[in-house]
Amino acid sequence: MSLKLDLCNFSGYKIYPSRGIRLARTDGKIYNFVSKKCRNSYLMKKNPRKISWTVLYRRKMKKGTEADVAKKRTRKAVKFQRSIQGATLEHILAKRNQKPEVRNAQREQL
Repeated sequence: MSLKLDLCNFSGYKIYPSRGIRLARTDGKIYNFVSKKCRNSYLMKKNPRKISWTVLYRRKMKKGTEADVAKKRTRKAVKFQRSIQGATLEHILAKRNQKPEVRNAQREQL
């Protein structure tokens, strides 16, 4: 046998059968609350994300999730220089370290 559990519209807690309060608005929407405290907070238009004992607050502030999920470590990309076909790495580094005047002179010769 499985129980039909409702969720409190304010706090997010489970509401077991024969517990809680129902509120029906004039537009026909029905709200379920665990306690008077939740109902009155809802009627006072309190924001459940700012009230520390609600589930929404705990989710927003990431409370109680450290034990379940450890943070993933990211790896940094390692830079690696390779030679290109037809030119060795030493040849490429030598060209890079040449002065601009020498490079320009070589271009003009070709």
